[in-house]
Amino acid sequence: MREYLMPIFMVASLVLAGCNKSKSPEDVSKDVAKAEQKANNEVTESEKRAQSALDKSYEKVNDQEIKFNNDAAHQTYNVAIAKADGNRKVALATCESQGGSAQKTCKDQAEADYKAARADARAAAEVAVQPH
Repeated sequence: MREYLMPIFMVASLVLAGCNKSKSPEDVSKDVAKAEQKANNEVTESEKRAQSALDKSYEKVNDQEIKFNNDAAHQTYNVAIAKADGNRKVALATCESQGGSAQKTCKDQAEADYKAARADARAAAEVAVQPH
């Protein structure tokens, strides 16, 4: 049996030795050029996918930033209205200490200040709110 195996091993050795023979410089140059082109294509596609993913993420972040800023503007408006309402109540209570036309003038001024504060709060909110 050993006598049959020896020729098989020798043939296998010769076949394997043939696999490691060097290529011609032209073939190597072509293979290198193909490998470089393939690598460049893969990098280009990877960059495109990365940019697309970043663009989508930026849009989401930008939308969230706009939403946050609009929420902040709304809450700032609510606080300004609460302050204006509080100031109006204090002013009207203070007006009660006066009598006659002075009390009416005082209340009119308190109402005018209140309306002005509301208008200022609304204008500030409209400027701060960003369209989507």
